[in-house]
Amino acid sequence: MTKSELIEEIEARSGLSRAQSRAAVEAFVASVTSALKRGEEVRLMGFGSFTPIVRGATLGRNPRTGAEVKVPASKTAKFRIGEALKTALN
Repeated sequence: MTKSELIEEIEARSGLSRAQSRAAVEAFVASVTSALKRGEEVRLMGFGSFTPIVRGATLGRNPRTGAEVKVPASKTAKFRIGEALKTALN
């Protein structure tokens, strides 16, 4: 499902206009992003949780030349599925 398909689905299920549905999706994404940037976990009971992760710097190898390459530290997020969603999928 793409972002535009999600907006259409929200529009159909909620009775909101397309513009309101788009604003709701964009507000959700912005809110989750800003919380993760602050290092906070975002929990949606029954759906799952987004957790910020910090990956330390490592040494990697260029597969073509075999030369060592420094991989800088980075931030990412991990999603852990909630029990209700897991049950619904199985």
